[in-house]
Amino acid sequence: MGCTRSLEYSEVFIALIRDVQTLRSNVYTTSELRRDLKTVTNRISSEGLGFLTKTLPRLGKHLDKVLAGIGLFDAATCGFPSRNGQIPILFGSLFRSVLSADGAVLPDANAACVQSLRDLLFVFYKLELPYDPKLELKVIQRFVKTEEEIKPYSDACDLLALRLEQEHAAYADAFDRHGYLPHTPGSPKVLGIPLHWAKTVRIARRLLSRVFSGFDPKDIYPCHGPGAVSTKEQLSGKYTWTNIPARITQVYPLDEFFYASLGHVCDRQQELMSLKDGESWAKVVLVPKDSRGPRLISCESLADQFIQQGLSRAVVRHVERHPLTRDSVRFTNQEPNRIAALAGSVAGKYSTIDLNEASDRVSLGLVRLLFPEPVLTSLVACRSLGTRLPDGEKLLLTKYAPMGSALCFPVLALTVWSLLVAGFKALNADRDAISSIYVYGDDVIVPTAYAEHAMITLEYFGLKINRDKSCTKGLFRESCGMDAFRGVPVTPVRIRTAWSSLRCPESYVSWVSYANSFWDRKYYMAYELVIEKLFSLYGCIPSEKDIGLTAPSLREVPEPYRRPRSRSNLFLQKKEYLVWCVLPVSVSQEIDGWKMLLRYFAEACSTYELERHTSTEATSVGIPSGKPFSVSVYTKPKRTKLRLGWR
Repeated sequence: MGCTRSLEYSEVFIALIRDVQTLRSNVYTTSELRRDLKTVTNRISSEGLGFLTKTLPRLGKHLDKVLAGIGLFDAATCGFPSRNGQIPILFGSLFRSVLSADGAVLPDANAACVQSLRDLLFVFYKLELPYDPKLELKVIQRFVKTEEEIKPYSDACDLLALRLEQEHAAYADAFDRHGYLPHTPGSPKVLGIPLHWAKTVRIARRLLSRVFSGFDPKDIYPCHGPGAVSTKEQLSGKYTWTNIPARITQVYPLDEFFYASLGHVCDRQQELMSLKDGESWAKVVLVPKDSRGPRLISCESLADQFIQQGLSRAVVRHVERHPLTRDSVRFTNQEPNRIAALAGSVAGKYSTIDLNEASDRVSLGLVRLLFPEPVLTSLVACRSLGTRLPDGEKLLLTKYAPMGSALCFPVLALTVWSLLVAGFKALNADRDAISSIYVYGDDVIVPTAYAEHAMITLEYFGLKINRDKSCTKGLFRESCGMDAFRGVPVTPVRIRTAWSSLRCPESYVSWVSYANSFWDRKYYMAYELVIEKLFSLYGCIPSEKDIGLTAPSLREVPEPYRRPRSRSNLFLQKKEYLVWCVLPVSVSQEIDGWKMLLRYFAEACSTYELERHTSTEATSVGIPSGKPFSVSVYTKPKRTKLRLGWR
């Protein structure tokens, strides 16, 4: 086609503006289009890519706040000039279809224009570009500061737990002595805690006790996760034990959980004698996120991760099946939260709550206060006591677990759910309100009538609410990737993966997906621009419409472009096409038989349990689905390759 392999993001953005004008020509005129194209070109020339990744998203977030009922729109605060009011000149006709001249949301705001505006303002918001190294220090400082902020909450929870246990023991002793519970007038506070909150805690404890009644935290299949570990073992090296902290083996004995059988223990006496039981530290690592800065992850130690993964899967299976939580707390299906967010945008019945630093603000004291035995002992036994910062400094953790622990999100979700349900019950809320609480990790949906109380409840116990992103007013809602306004999905197309001029599996898969998203939104100019660059770099790309393969495929390939080569496979009796396939990078590593058997028990059995939980087909057949499991083949994490293959 005569084009180069490079792609300018400004070209994509300009094509997107033209597509929006074509779709919204009833409000967005061609004269306004010419003016806006000139404005955008000038600002990109003067401000660089930051105009697309920072300036426009700032305007978009301001729009979201106004749609959610927080304040009035004022373009000047975001660095955009306006004319005759607070509406920006850039994309002014689209904004005027949504907002009045004073910056308020119109009663008949056009949801289609909201979607177009959000597509324009957020398309490059999360583009993965290099960030300023100074941001790394800020992220680490914020992590340390959070530890300091939650310590008073953790201490208060520990004191309250002690007081409640003493109170329970006193009542039990009185019952043993007299055969009845004594009636004592209630004091205004329980160890400094108002009675309302003490009641909330009692109800939350009872709820989690009911949820975990009959749950055996030792009935698990321990396994290693896909991520790195602080002790640096990789692939087959993860099945050689050198150090297992005593706090773990006191709950999960060596012979039952870290060796394949008693024969394995007997054959490895020398290894067992040299095994250390010292404390292992987690390790803080910073992984690239986007131009706004890195993401902080805490790598767990080898033994901690092994037990965490097994316990996490068991908790997830149990919670998603239990009658109390199966309709409210989910870890594998986001759809109920998405539907609730969409429904909440119609009449405002449901509100979405955004938790800030959610994984870092569930304190150990709060977990000890709420969770019952014996699951509490297991949860505490496999958590890291501390982590090592990038500069080598060791930090004792007050939080239960940072992001990176397999138990971080299950514990967070159950903590939030129990506090919210207990808080609603303490207010004598009706059953419909209680059943309308939906929690998926840190995505929370509650009835709007109780939204303020829900946020106050979570803040009281140390969690932090981002009120600017919590949607409790207006008719804009967002949860689990569903952004909705007036019953219309307005989730924008977000380009994350940077374009690569070299053939790269991540870039290929991502940009084929972005092109398809443009096609689905009827942004045909942007679609054609992207596929032109893809074809110039990768050659033939299959079409879903013409072929329908499992390989990455475009919605439709226009006529000038070549189709993939085809052949007839006489053995399979079908037609095959030569297309780009994304394959995992695998290596073969032989280890001794006992370790391979341990790996089989750990990975094949835990995978079967997961499939049996999520797939009715696997349950009915009674065997794992998919390819056979090989104990000598390992897949390198985050490594894939792009190869031409027949499909």
